[in-house]
Amino acid sequence: MSKKIVMKTPLVEMDGDEMTRVLWQWIKEDLILPYVDLKTEYYDLGLVERDKTDDQVTVAAAEANKKYGVGVKCATITPNAQRVEEYKLKQMWKSPNGTIRRILDGTVFRAPILAKGITPYIPGWKKPIVLARHAYGDVYSGVEMRTAKGDKAFLVVEDAEGNVKEKLLVQDFKNSDGIVQAVHNLDASIRSFARSCFNYALDVKMPLWFATKDTISKKYDHRFKDIFAEIFETEYKEKFAAAGIEYMYTLIDDAVARVVRSEGGILWACKNYDGDVMSDMVATAYGSLGLMSSVLVSPEGNYEFEAAHGTVTRHYYKHLKGEETSTNSVATIFAWTGALAKRGELDHIPELTAFAKKLESATVRTIEEGEMTGDLIPLFSAEGVTPKKLTSREFLKAVARRLEEEMNA
Repeated sequence: MSKKIVMKTPLVEMDGDEMTRVLWQWIKEDLILPYVDLKTEYYDLGLVERDKTDDQVTVAAAEANKKYGVGVKCATITPNAQRVEEYKLKQMWKSPNGTIRRILDGTVFRAPILAKGITPYIPGWKKPIVLARHAYGDVYSGVEMRTAKGDKAFLVVEDAEGNVKEKLLVQDFKNSDGIVQAVHNLDASIRSFARSCFNYALDVKMPLWFATKDTISKKYDHRFKDIFAEIFETEYKEKFAAAGIEYMYTLIDDAVARVVRSEGGILWACKNYDGDVMSDMVATAYGSLGLMSSVLVSPEGNYEFEAAHGTVTRHYYKHLKGEETSTNSVATIFAWTGALAKRGELDHIPELTAFAKKLESATVRTIEEGEMTGDLIPLFSAEGVTPKKLTSREFLKAVARRLEEEMNA
């Protein structure tokens, strides 16, 4: 075997939970370490370590990601009440992804991993649809409460000295109990979101569509629309023209209709909640969350790559009993390849970027040649190819065989 590829700058490696944590180690052993002298700064974001450090390990990992520029993250548990009991946690810790997004002030870009034989449920989709999700504010930072019959709810804004600037009646609950919620956003975060979207569109040479509901939300959603328009006109219009791509604003319902009728090849930017919902819709329509890459990009040019799915709890419990699983590792492999390719690009190590692309090719070719995990079998149809179900480790070994071919070609 030829000499291993040497890295200059470490990747920030963020380990995770359950079955994806198991796959994480196998991916390194079978696919990366044979070819790369892997250099990482390691952070254990498993739930046990997060609880032990009062979640400071997550903050440290995010700060390291800002320092080194590129991170790769395994799927992690965001605990609910049942998990608090199961893991005997001190408290119900927040989502690590949410913490990292806030610290990096990043935008999440999710893109399908296409393989021949896995036909989208919307057959007209021939190219990837990349979903850009604003990762700040809206209902995820909302304040909400139950109200009783007879209550009145107001939206009150005070100035820096505590003087009431405005007081608006939200609802008089004179006839019924109810619920009330307040959400917010920041101009600074929206500007970061806009620039991240425009920069990413230029990077991947894809037209950018942005959609809200400004006809109904004439101040909140309209602010997003105005900021995007202002930044595009003053900073990106000429760059988009030179790249031969367009920017378009439309209403969210119109965007959904356009996307469904399109052939793909679009970068679709959404507010936080819209992006949360639509990214899962797009992933499912392409076939599987296990075939969806995800990268968090900050306006300063920091990148954090991760799988777009969860920790595959059901398979982990089988694994603990010594039973074989057939767990899809493709999105986790692509988290590693995305991070390695970006590290190679930033550090001017073309052989590292080339290795990452060969690993992606080997992974897709494994599926296209009929070897895959069980979740993909019902989705696969290719003339002359009979799909074969592999265990979790068998799939990685099948990828490894093709990767060796690619590296020796």
